[in-house]
Amino acid sequence: MKLRRLALVLLTLTLVVASFGTAAAQDRKIATVIFTQELDSLNPMYTTMSFAAITRDFYLYGAWHFDEELNPVPVLVTEIPSMDNGGISADGKTITLKLRDDIKWSDGEPITSADFVFTYEMVTSAANTPLSRYPYTPDVIASVEAPDPTTVVINFVEPFAPWLTRIFRWVLPEHVLRPVFESEGTLDNAAWNRAPTVSSGPFVFQEWETGSHILFVRNENFFGEKAKLDGVFVRFVPDDAAQTAALMAGDGDIAYFLAPSDVVQVEATGKVKVQWVPSGYNEGWFFNMGPDGHPALKDVNVRHALAMAVPRERINEDLLLGYFYIPASYWEGSPYQSPNIAPDPYDPAAAAAMLDEAGWVDSNGDGTRDKDGVELVLRYLTPPRQVRMDTQVVVQQAFAEIGVGLILDNPSYDIFWNSYGSGGPIATGQYDIGQWSSSPDGYPDPDSETFLCSEIPSPEKPEGNNWNYYCNEELDALFLQQSRTTDYDARVAIWHQITEILARDLPWMGMWTDPDNYPVSTRMQNVAVNGVTPFWNAYAWDIAG
Repeated sequence: MKLRRLALVLLTLTLVVASFGTAAAQDRKIATVIFTQELDSLNPMYTTMSFAAITRDFYLYGAWHFDEELNPVPVLVTEIPSMDNGGISADGKTITLKLRDDIKWSDGEPITSADFVFTYEMVTSAANTPLSRYPYTPDVIASVEAPDPTTVVINFVEPFAPWLTRIFRWVLPEHVLRPVFESEGTLDNAAWNRAPTVSSGPFVFQEWETGSHILFVRNENFFGEKAKLDGVFVRFVPDDAAQTAALMAGDGDIAYFLAPSDVVQVEATGKVKVQWVPSGYNEGWFFNMGPDGHPALKDVNVRHALAMAVPRERINEDLLLGYFYIPASYWEGSPYQSPNIAPDPYDPAAAAAMLDEAGWVDSNGDGTRDKDGVELVLRYLTPPRQVRMDTQVVVQQAFAEIGVGLILDNPSYDIFWNSYGSGGPIATGQYDIGQWSSSPDGYPDPDSETFLCSEIPSPEKPEGNNWNYYCNEELDALFLQQSRTTDYDARVAIWHQITEILARDLPWMGMWTDPDNYPVSTRMQNVAVNGVTPFWNAYAWDIAG
């Protein structure tokens, strides 16, 4: 079945190449990007998928992006705001963006300050249900104004330290989406979310065939350097094995993230070179501490006991070939992580003793611990990536030895990542242990809303991406304080407190560090990925020969 699907996708690509014109297919320069996850939306308001964020570099620009050295590079603005150039006010509460006067959408309409104000309005509108409104919330941003077509003024309630990585990383087209919002009363169901009709990037969306591909073609009206490629074909494959097979056969030009064992195989062909970049990502467990989570997980000692029962070092050595290591915090490898924290050690005997002390014992002799008539059987969900499923099996065996049961589940990506409003199993708390790879939302800045009380979704407030339902008001106060602290050393000190509290409370447990890797075909030229805006220079990509 997988081979048949692969053949159909290759046939589709051949037809797409031919459709560009009457010239021979080999004269068309179309790069094939391979993803193992199909996107859920092309509107960044409605997705947190890393695959979607990567794809955005093709068609939807923000005020700036980052180069391969993670330096901010002006895109829609003439310069990066600073106090020296007058872009940041003396009190740090106002940031002024000066837009270029030659920027335009792919349909020829100018990109103006009105698009920035519209984007802010859409994220904050109660009529829309974005996955998160942060940092455009009223406790952070007081207003966004457009005094003239090329000036955007952002007024913060207090100085907001992580502004460079958190605001206007993408901008929506008002002239296209304002009529939709006014006629439908929301953007939640806009056709544009899956078929963006205009672009501000070097490529324009052309088609999305569910289960197969998304095609982008060159934006002939792009205000920047015209793309060297005729198009980019984003192809969806069912799993890691299909991705690896395609790369080894020379049927893909760029992919996103290979398992270490696959890196060795792919590079051995001589057709592909893998680029590794730090991205702030770490694979980890989110413990569901909400009302639908297992009652045992409300006890911090149980969470630490479970952590001590997971053979993380063995998993890293056996399944990941020793490429990675166990992260102590969500901000592993950064100066913002306290030097006083470390991962819980692997100690199943101590874990069993802690569970005994917490009152979880096998009182009925069925081999599984229980308390007050509740069995210690946990729902362990992770997307269907092979290394994650292999990890589930290892953990299930390890937990069985200390009397903890696991129900393993692997919802497809399009289900796993569904929002609260769409009934996603993680967003709605229908799990006990959730495993995936995540990064601070403002990387390379540490700012993150993942653990904020205000980000817990509910029927009354379906937006919010605190999907493990952890709430600590002391921590909330520190998150707010760090965001308003512009002195670097003082801010680092606050972050050390934050990471120490999270290490103590353990709503999240690191499994392995997860730097991004991008396999790139040797026929591709000028591909320079980074861990923030990976495809930032897609306009410069070329195909040799």
